[in-house]
Amino acid sequence: MNLNKQVLLCVNIDHVATLRQARGGIYPSVVEAAQLTESSGADGITIHLREDRRHIQDADVFQLKEIIRGRYTLEMAASQEILEIAKKIKPDLLTIVPEKRQELTTEGGLNVIGNASELKEFLLEVKKANLQASLFIDPDLATIEKAREIGASRIELHTGKYANCPINSPEAESEFQNLKKAAEFAHSIGFIVNAGHGLNLANLPKILQIPNLEELHIGHSIIARAVIVGLNQAVKEIKDILK
Repeated sequence: MNLNKQVLLCVNIDHVATLRQARGGIYPSVVEAAQLTESSGADGITIHLREDRRHIQDADVFQLKEIIRGRYTLEMAASQEILEIAKKIKPDLLTIVPEKRQELTTEGGLNVIGNASELKEFLLEVKKANLQASLFIDPDLATIEKAREIGASRIELHTGKYANCPINSPEAESEFQNLKKAAEFAHSIGFIVNAGHGLNLANLPKILQIPNLEELHIGHSIIARAVIVGLNQAVKEIKDILK
């Protein structure tokens, strides 16, 4: 049962750019992908401009600003270089994520407790630029509390550990309960709560039992599914679950 009255779907299209960059060409187009994704029912587009520029490029960030009609979320490390780009395009949301050059994908949430002073200063810079920021964090109550202490008002819960568990396994149930408790606690202390990472057609319905989720950010599974059934169908399948 979906306890969220209106949970929004923001589709991460990074891996359209991954395919393009595999040959350093001009296709597939992330702009065309964004337009088709929105016309298929997505509420917004998410991209991650990494410091190593392995997929999304600077030009993509600016081109997408011109055509996205829904919510535009820019994922980024707490990087001054990327923040300067964000100041120019003014996305609807910045999601601050950890980055490691050698990782295949984001491996976990921010170390908010260990990097509290740096993140607090960075959030102040974001606020001065009149931008909204979210912290991508693990479902840990102490981390959520520290996020509030440093001035965050929105978080995205990392669902990767849950997503990596076998469906309906005891391990999946344990990770789900961690997410549920974290979301409930975060909402109770005033956070807007988003979630994402590793969600797909099979494991998404369980996540919708978590109340008060604002947005889900889903990328790899949709783009992978699109290889088989097309982007339009892949987006609609997820939207049907959310409805």
